[in-house]
Amino acid sequence: MTQEKAPARTKGAAIVALMLVQGFCAAFFLTDLIFDFFEESAAEILTWHFALELLANLGLVAGVIFEGAYLVRLLRRQAHADRALSVASGALHEVMEEYFEEWRLTPAEADVATFTIKGSSIAEIAKLRGSAEGTVKTHLNAIYRKAGVNGRGELVNLLIEEILGGSLLKDETAVTAG
Repeated sequence: MTQEKAPARTKGAAIVALMLVQGFCAAFFLTDLIFDFFEESAAEILTWHFALELLANLGLVAGVIFEGAYLVRLLRRQAHADRALSVASGALHEVMEEYFEEWRLTPAEADVATFTIKGSSIAEIAKLRGSAEGTVKTHLNAIYRKAGVNGRGELVNLLIEEILGGSLLKDETAVTAG
């Protein structure tokens, strides 16, 4: 389980626990109402107190049902978002591999490019690869030259635009032109 999924699961468990407590309370109060109904006379049942207690119980039951439906909807939405993120992650990896082959990056350059795209600093890349920072800088200059970009931002932008089909850039241009 990733760190990002842990809080979502904790929130889901908290909502389920709350629903269980509310369900227990609803069952308790409904049982009390049923006993009151059979033990009291008709005149005592037709009071504001009994009607208010009945409405409160119905509201509690409706709340539990609403929370359950909402939780199911949220869990489905989360599962859909997780699948979309997984697809996007796979797409990014495929796009990166295609570009790395097209640019004829060496395995070392491809490794450095991957770490760069993931946001690692030069010092972090050097540490991860067990090489000097100067070597990483040399690889980065070769990567930027082969890719025809001027830096990390342009490199990442190139890959993101490929995944999005250039739609982001087109939308931005239309907004600034209009």
